[in-house]
Amino acid sequence: MLTILGFAMIATFLVLIMLKKMSPIAALVLIPALFCVFVGKGAKLGDYVIDGVTSLAPTAAMLMFAIVYFGVMIDVGLFDPIVRGILKFCKADPLRIVVGTALLAAIVSLDGDGSTTFMITVSAMYPLYKRLKMSLVVMTGVAAMANGVMNTLPWGGPTARAATALKLDASDIFVPMIPALAVGLLFVIALSYVLGRRERARLGTLTLDEVLVEEKETETVLVGAGGSGDGTTPVRKGGSVSGSGTDAAATAAQDDEDDEDDDFQGLDPHRATLRPRLYWFNALLTVTLLTSMIMEWLPIPVLFLLGAALALSVNFPHIPDQKARLAAHADNVLNVSGMVFAAAVFTGVLQGTGMVDHMATWMVDVIPAGMGPHMALVTGVLSLPLTYFMSNDGFYFGVLPVLAEAGAAHGVSPLEMARASLVAQPLHMSSPLVPAVYVLVGMAKVEFGDHTRFVVKWAALTCLAILGAGILFGII
Repeated sequence: MLTILGFAMIATFLVLIMLKKMSPIAALVLIPALFCVFVGKGAKLGDYVIDGVTSLAPTAAMLMFAIVYFGVMIDVGLFDPIVRGILKFCKADPLRIVVGTALLAAIVSLDGDGSTTFMITVSAMYPLYKRLKMSLVVMTGVAAMANGVMNTLPWGGPTARAATALKLDASDIFVPMIPALAVGLLFVIALSYVLGRRERARLGTLTLDEVLVEEKETETVLVGAGGSGDGTTPVRKGGSVSGSGTDAAATAAQDDEDDEDDDFQGLDPHRATLRPRLYWFNALLTVTLLTSMIMEWLPIPVLFLLGAALALSVNFPHIPDQKARLAAHADNVLNVSGMVFAAAVFTGVLQGTGMVDHMATWMVDVIPAGMGPHMALVTGVLSLPLTYFMSNDGFYFGVLPVLAEAGAAHGVSPLEMARASLVAQPLHMSSPLVPAVYVLVGMAKVEFGDHTRFVVKWAALTCLAILGAGILFGII
């Protein structure tokens, strides 16, 4: 009964948010509360919620101060060189922009933190997507998949969890998986190319100066309608702009290309918050922070708390300026932390009522006996829905050991089982139980349901590509 109710609760949640009948925060709180009553444990709801909040409180604190820290770093111009490089590559070509999104997300993911990756990627690419009227779910989907592949780095979390759960060395799990993960990353880039071609076909291909000319001419028509006598606005046609005076304007724009490049920057190059004299201090502070995260010198929430306080104090020594920076990022902080604590209700009820345990046991029991020798393949396939519907902790510490025992009985090594369990991370990164995904959709101003509808099929294909490569290379 708990198994059925567990799946029913997850299905209800997903349907309601994808149909936009409820907001994610409301659904994460009210649906598990209702199902807790159905289970007959309504009296223990408070305990389950407190347990869930307690377990996720460090994550919420980390996200809150990480948003403040990287928000300040973006304000002061630390990432401007990266942004300029990506924008120079992308120009105003939708195909290049989507591929650039995947590359930027993959590069930034090397720090092992999804929230950091999404904050930097969205800050750099969002203005381009908005300026060209590109699909924002393409941006969130590609970023999530690229980060999901890179999340398998030993310091990203899943590999360390698998190693701990099965008492293995993380390097023995990860290093042989590199070829399969490289195939997964190439698949994401290829998929980005395909999605970019779709966007290019829908929008046309413009040069950077044509985009600016179009905007300036549109503004002229709106402000001084009738000036040219025809009252028409420019229209994008397969990479060109039509309308009176376009050729002359484009010629003038080409003569002043450098100025227009500045106008097209994703981050305002003249914003008052820039601190060029402190660039190397901020760079050193960020490198030190990321190194401390990887080396685990202090808990991550503590590191970001200290980093945010130091970054604010040095870059904005005056109290009013510090308050202004905190206020500027308060919206993102509130949205993300609120979502995390709402998710704590969902996970608290799932675990407290025993639904997760019953669901995992049921899925293991339904595996046919003849599949025993192929338990690594079974684990890889099962990891897709399981890591989507439960936290990494729940899967790697609760389900993987059970699957590994079943595999050992048929001669499948724990190393193969551990590697197979990693293939689902591109899909897991878009799970409603992953706090970082709310940073992504929140900053991109995308509905979580829209993101889910778009990304699930492509992320699942990415996972299967990694699994197939692992089997082909004899890794799994």
